[in-house]
Order: sequence, then C-alpha cells, then structure tokens
Amino acid sequence: MNFLDIFWIFLIISSLQPLLRQRMLDSARQRAIARLEKEHNSRVILLVHRQESMNLLGFPVMKFIDINDSEEVIRAIHLTDKDVPIDMILHTPGGLVLAALQIARALKQHSSKVTVYVPHYAMSGGTLIALAADEIVMSSHAVLGPLDPQLGKYPAPSLIKVVREKPIKDISDETIIFADMAEKATRQLQEGIIELTEEKYGKEKAEELARLLTEGHWTHDYPITATKARELGLPVSTDIPEGVLQLMGLYPQPMRKLPTVEYLPEPRTGRRFTAPQHKS
Repeated sequence: MNFLDIFWIFLIISSLQPLLRQRMLDSARQRAIARLEKEHNSRVILLVHRQESMNLLGFPVMKFIDINDSEEVIRAIHLTDKDVPIDMILHTPGGLVLAALQIARALKQHSSKVTVYVPHYAMSGGTLIALAADEIVMSSHAVLGPLDPQLGKYPAPSLIKVVREKPIKDISDETIIFADMAEKATRQLQEGIIELTEEKYGKEKAEELARLLTEGHWTHDYPITATKARELGLPVSTDIPEGVLQLMGLYPQPMRKLPTVEYLPEPRTGRRFTAPQHKS
C-alpha cells in the first residue's frame, strides 16, 4: 500500500464520518424518545428548530416552522389513538402562521391530554401551538413570545399605527397596502387564538388574550416567562422532566473551531470539587 492509497482511504473515512455521527445521533434520539414515551405512557412529538450541521461541508441552516413540519406533526397525531396523551416538545423561533395554526388545531382536537414542553424557547408560532395545549410545562428560564404578525421586516401593529396617526395624503400607496394586509393578518390571527382558547378560558378572556398577544403591546422578541405566562392566565408549570432536558442535548449546535460556550459536561454537586490530576 503506497501513500496515495492511504490518502484515499483517509479521504473516504473523513467523508463518511459526518454521516456516521449523524446516524449515531439519530439512534440516540430514538432511544431517548422511546424512554419518555414509556415513562409518560404517551406519544412524544418533537418540533425542534436548531442550527445543525447536516451535510459534508458542515454549513449550518436555521430552520423555522413550515408546511413540511405541519404535515409530519399531523401525521404523528393521526397515528396516535384518541385515548393516548400527547407530549409535544417545542424549541423554535416560530415560522409560518398557516403551519403553526394547523398543528395547533390538530392538537386541540385530540381527545386525550396534550402537554407542551418548552425547555428553552417557543416564540411566535411556537407560542401559538402552545396555546392549544391543556398544560404548558416550561423550564424556569424558558420563554414564550408575542404573536403580532410580521409583514416582511415590519410588525403589523406598527403599520396599522402609521395609517391611524398620520394624514393619509402623507402616506405612500405601498404603506397603505401593507397596513391593509396588517389589519387582516391581525384579525385572522386573533380569530385563530380565540378558536384555540375560548373553550378553556371563556370568550371574554380569550379575546383579551388575543389582543394582548397580537396588538403590539410588546416587541416581537419580548420574552414571556413562566411567571408572565401565568399572569396572562395560561396553564403553566415549571416541573419539566429531566428526560426532556437531556433529549435537547441530542440536538447540538453546529461544530465550530472555537466554541462560544464551554464547560465540563457532567453534574456538579455542592461537595468540595478536586480538579483531575494529570500525570506527566
């Protein structure tokens, strides 16, 4: 075997390594999901949008809720008997309203208990999905987010405010068109929120919640903590299972040359800690 043969073997092994690593990660996820389902006697569905290196070149891709997600989640719900509870784990910045609303409606129509777990964050469309749950379980540092529609780079409430407060002769046709779309998008989203929550909270409370979440009381990235969510009347607890947090560890961020966060990945107790001794 000459140097060229060794080089090609090394190149082939290096090329296969990301694929093998991904297969091992997928297998670990499936085992972790199976353990949670056995512990809770439920159907576990994950909707996780995280940067992850999936190809040979290792380029990270940021994901959002889309139609493919809604198809897969609805398929999983249809495969679940009506007497089986659903545990849904959400980790998402949001995405398409259509897709999020489809998922939320499917969860609401499920006969047995639906629990949504939020280990870190479920913003925008993720919050819309969480509203369909019978119980929302957040870690103590996790957040939800407002549901004000976004039209391109502009929040709908701000566009509506421009038309309301500025003379119409001083507003461009494009802005007027955007404002008209903003009013419709806000009204439609409010109707969706009321549809998801009226049965649980009553019509008056559901309408109040819809207005608070859509009419620009906060910026779109405002963090709604567990405490704030309870103040809004949402059924929130912070007793998140350790298995859910461990499962999120199987959805790593993309590999980088220098990590932005680094620590020893092991539990640390209150006992005196002695650093490992390295032999020379």
